[in-house]
Amino acid sequence: MGLVLVAMAAFYAAGLHRSVSLDAVIAHHERLEAAVSAHFAATAAAYFALYALAVAVSFPGASLVTIVGGFLFGPLVGTLLTAVAATLGAGVVFLAARTTLGGILRQRAGRFAARFADGFAANAFSYLLFLRLVPLFPFWLVNVAPALFDVKLRTYIAATAIGILPGTLAYTLVGDGLGGLIEAQEMANPGCAAARTCQIEPGALLTPGLVLAIAALSLAALLPVLVKRLRQRR
Repeated sequence: MGLVLVAMAAFYAAGLHRSVSLDAVIAHHERLEAAVSAHFAATAAAYFALYALAVAVSFPGASLVTIVGGFLFGPLVGTLLTAVAATLGAGVVFLAARTTLGGILRQRAGRFAARFADGFAANAFSYLLFLRLVPLFPFWLVNVAPALFDVKLRTYIAATAIGILPGTLAYTLVGDGLGGLIEAQEMANPGCAAARTCQIEPGALLTPGLVLAIAALSLAALLPVLVKRLRQRR
């Protein structure tokens, strides 16, 4: 746990959390694309390591980093790199939360944690899968909560790896289309990328279809839990 705390402190002390922004990506998109073309393996490895670190230190801008991954590596490679790195980083947080700090968190969590406990007791895999699919729950919270209630590591890894795929693919596809948006902005306002005046809002990158697809998958993941509860009542 100490290593995670040290990494978290170093990450924020170095100001890396301020370096990741949509404006920065747009401003340096040509350099980023050139680096990927010239050194694909090295840039992919760097992206993988940075993403895993970002998840381990609970960086709140992981969705934006996922978009960058789609922009740089395309939907297939970008989704693969991001999903594996996110699962690895989440696993580090999970293992860290199973230390003595986890017991302290459980005692202080109160009724909120008890609600999580009921879900994990009913069907740990399906419940965790639902929590991963639903975007209403913070990613860092879902990383920690299962560790407080003795969810098995293999269940945690499997549900995490599967559950983050739809959202990861959605954001990666958004990133894959970012290049076209930048090009359109440059045509309308030449030089706006370097000047950081391109008008591309993060919310405009998401389509209703992607959001509805994630919601549908979330409901599907919850069905086993609902069926089990109905059987228990009968």
